[in-house]
Amino acid sequence: MKVLIIDDERAIRNSLGEILTDEGYEVDTAEDGAQALEKVEKDKYDVVFCDIKMPGMDGVEVLGKFTEMGLDAAVVMISGHADIETAVECIKKGAFDFVQKPLDLNRILITIKNASERVTLTTQNKALKKKVYGADMIGGSAPMQMIRDMIAKVAPTDARVLITGPNGSGKELVARNLHQLSARSAMPFVEVNCAAIPSELIESELFGHEKGSFTSAIKQHKGKFEQADGGTLFLDEIGDMSLAAQAKVLRVLQEKKLSRVGSDKDIEVDVRVIAATNKDLAKEIEKGTFREDLYHRLSVIVIRVPSLDERRDDIPMLIEHFLGKYTDGAKPRSFSREAVELLKQKHWPGNIRELDNVVDRLLILGGEPVSAEDVKTYVNL
Repeated sequence: MKVLIIDDERAIRNSLGEILTDEGYEVDTAEDGAQALEKVEKDKYDVVFCDIKMPGMDGVEVLGKFTEMGLDAAVVMISGHADIETAVECIKKGAFDFVQKPLDLNRILITIKNASERVTLTTQNKALKKKVYGADMIGGSAPMQMIRDMIAKVAPTDARVLITGPNGSGKELVARNLHQLSARSAMPFVEVNCAAIPSELIESELFGHEKGSFTSAIKQHKGKFEQADGGTLFLDEIGDMSLAAQAKVLRVLQEKKLSRVGSDKDIEVDVRVIAATNKDLAKEIEKGTFREDLYHRLSVIVIRVPSLDERRDDIPMLIEHFLGKYTDGAKPRSFSREAVELLKQKHWPGNIRELDNVVDRLLILGGEPVSAEDVKTYVNL
């Protein structure tokens, strides 16, 4: 944990620095605002202690500059008795806390402990969002730009969306981006893989059940629709859903209410439904395995995700993305230009998921950089 102390009084810098160094923190100091800004531009700090009253650029101005820079650190203001009102204003403007002069050891240690925990939680939250939502939809090809444009237009609405495309092409990522960019983003995003749930359990999973409604129903269970209330329900591989379950989903979409298995009581739900499939639902309708009325309810907006073969120009960017994924914090790795060209020419039946696995395999088995010979040896071209 790295700490920056900004104070024009050397005694304060030294005493606070010694306290924090003894506690195991890495400490840096600055004697004024200008010097502090130079340090923040060059280095990363987790916690900043900043005096309010300094000649030249005071603490309030420094805090404002930090805000403009998008500084992630927790900023703790150091205030004299006459500065309390200003310190409170700083809190309103984004400061984490303030400590009063003369500095009290216990107060400082409690403050930095709390600040450190806040920084850790913020970092974990950002990492989780990056992992879960994958805000960067990798690729600059025309098909990917078209999908981005569609998401930007559709996400703010409550329109139901049907996402089509082959397995491994990124349909779930599109669904998560639609949710994240919607007014429902603070509410749950609940995913159901319709192909992975046995047909006899799908109704219980989606709509819930009452205790005793069947042999293994030992307690009441809220279904996915109730769990997603106020948010988004993502029905992945909906082409594999049974006709009986399709009928109940249609009722929820029409009436915005459901009843649990074993109950005749209606429960109102407010859910945006996004569905995805790798099947041609028009053909499934002809075969009688998918309801036409449900199809029209789900397909207000249709977003088709292209196969990787249709967006080969994105492969170099995707390789760089997966390089970052597998070498984060480790020794940097790279692919030779010839290796990338070979991968661009390959047929990708498994799409993005297959490319992800191939990059992982080549980083383990290949050299540095990964060469064209490595690709020929370890990849089925």
